[in-house]
Amino acid sequence: MSNENHAPVASNFIKNIINEDLKNNKNDGRVHTRFPPEPNGYLHIGHAKSICLNFGLARDYKGLCNLRFDDTNPSKEDVEYVESIQEDVRWLGFDWEERLFYASDYFEKMYEYAVDLIKAGKAYVCDLSGDQIRETRGTLKQPGVESPYRGRSVEENLDLFHRMRAGEFPDGSRVLRAKIDMASPNMNMRDPVLYRIAKVKHHRTGNEWCIYPMYDYAHPLSDAYEGITHSICTLEFEDHRPLYDWVLKALDFDPHPQQIEFARLNLSNTVMSKRKLRELVENEVVDGWDDPRMPTICGLRRRGYTPEAIKDFCDRIGVAKSNSIVDIALLEHCVREDLKLKAPRMMGVINPLKVVITNYPEGQEEKLKAENNPENPEMGHREMIFEKEIYIERDDFMEDPPKKFFRLAPGKEVRLKYAYIIRCDEVVKDPDTGEVIELRCSYEPTSKSGSDTSGKKVKGTLHWVSKTYGVPATVRLYDHLFIEKENGDSGELQPELNPGSVKKMEKALVEPGFKEYNAGQQFQFMRHGYFVLDTEDNKGSRPLVFNRIVSLRDTWAKIQKSQK
Repeated sequence: MSNENHAPVASNFIKNIINEDLKNNKNDGRVHTRFPPEPNGYLHIGHAKSICLNFGLARDYKGLCNLRFDDTNPSKEDVEYVESIQEDVRWLGFDWEERLFYASDYFEKMYEYAVDLIKAGKAYVCDLSGDQIRETRGTLKQPGVESPYRGRSVEENLDLFHRMRAGEFPDGSRVLRAKIDMASPNMNMRDPVLYRIAKVKHHRTGNEWCIYPMYDYAHPLSDAYEGITHSICTLEFEDHRPLYDWVLKALDFDPHPQQIEFARLNLSNTVMSKRKLRELVENEVVDGWDDPRMPTICGLRRRGYTPEAIKDFCDRIGVAKSNSIVDIALLEHCVREDLKLKAPRMMGVINPLKVVITNYPEGQEEKLKAENNPENPEMGHREMIFEKEIYIERDDFMEDPPKKFFRLAPGKEVRLKYAYIIRCDEVVKDPDTGEVIELRCSYEPTSKSGSDTSGKKVKGTLHWVSKTYGVPATVRLYDHLFIEKENGDSGELQPELNPGSVKKMEKALVEPGFKEYNAGQQFQFMRHGYFVLDTEDNKGSRPLVFNRIVSLRDTWAKIQKSQK
């Protein structure tokens, strides 16, 4: 096989490594990666980076990528997570074809290899408790203390390990440890635990097993069984690589997979810890794993983010060797860039203010032609109905406006999008509260959009919805779940829960065309931002429920512009 023909131009250090391997015909010119999630929670945007990287490398090098569940800790795992992870990977647009695997597929083989390690004098059964093992491991400056059980004979270790599997001993009473070096400068090499007793039902193997392999033992073996060539992990596993290599070398896997580490994704205004995300769900700070404020893939999907935007984001941030924090503004920029040509631009009034056009004929209705997306003419047009009573955005009116306020005010004129120029003649207020409840305006009949002969020039254009045909809606205005607060001691920015992360507007009105779309469809509300018809709260219910995906204000574009 000619390896140079399918070696893409390197764009990161991982591709440099793979290109060199292909040049040297390592692994017979194969490139085989894997995405190995633990089924103990929902995937988040950080996992999306790993998915895109592993499946993307396989695509770029005409290789293969497996989906493998690291299901070695049944106490925290559930089939619910297995199904959600598969859904997320598919939604992002990747296909593992027939290569769906589980670490539990290899439990018997892993047990047999552990027996081989014992026979070779490279593993032993230890009776120390978890706390005792931690206490005797030593520190970065001091070596560990050898277990008093380290010198057990091969025969005794084999007998005890067999009885561990048979369920004779209680949880936590014994473990199988690798016999490596208690003085190693790498703490992970100080006789790490390979197996522990856990009498827990497994979601795939049931009660067949009561001992389970540790990740650092199961992971390299799973890679080797599947013929993985490049085992790509996040940076926290760099110190585990010597143990990865030790396991495979001790069991004579040659050649064996190469572990490569890259920096995980850290996103501003976001928490990526599975534990902390689980706490948000369990403490009901959010409405579930798919709450649109969550950085989970299912949360982003419900929020209205597209797979294309997430993949574009992952491509833009690239792959690095050192940790850094990516501004969430870049992710929001990517979704705007993807939606600006895809999303219909329609009218939604989030906080309505009634407008009566006093000189418009009573009972008359007029069909107006509106573009679905001015930047994408192929999306065509729709009809809107204009009438005597309409609603505008309350923020588009000020009774005593500042100098550069170009919207509606007493005596001022504005254009209604796709319709006419109107002038505010009278303000009606609630006699008890003084709140403005209605505007009485007049229109200029010769100023119709597309055939304006009025000669009038106005600076403001407002969106609107007719009273008769406006559709009631609830609009959820989402902001970041966390805000960055400066730590007084260190000066570093730390995430803190944002008390204003969602604002519900329950009296919104949208134009009738929205009813023709299905849940999950994205739109641009003119001047407000991008929104999506919620996938959970629009199942046959009314009013319609919309989630704001992002506002129109693109802070990342401004950042980019300022750097030029």
